[in-house]
Amino acid sequence: MAAKSDLLQGTLDLIVLRVLSLGPRHGYGIALRIRQISQEVLQVNQGSLYPALLRLDQRGWIKSYWGTTDTGREAKFFELTRAGRKQLALETENWERVKGAIGRLMEAVE
Repeated sequence: MAAKSDLLQGTLDLIVLRVLSLGPRHGYGIALRIRQISQEVLQVNQGSLYPALLRLDQRGWIKSYWGTTDTGREAKFFELTRAGRKQLALETENWERVKGAIGRLMEAVE
């Protein structure tokens, strides 16, 4: 099994926005999807996820509503707003820049 990794500071918002770009999800569904897509490498606990969701909601990048899960439970669902889609594009562009810079640093030979 792969070792677990901590998220780089500031990447949780990007990851949550990206997951929500796939469609509305409740909190547990977001955490589960992150774990699935990352092949169990990234795991976001409730103590990190829910403050991030609140922050994204306060910034107008996501909105929430109450709905029913596939199992019949009531849960708060989150979805991307138009402003959130714009922010996702900006965050993705920045991530690509950072990823490239880290890649260059890792390949640098003295």
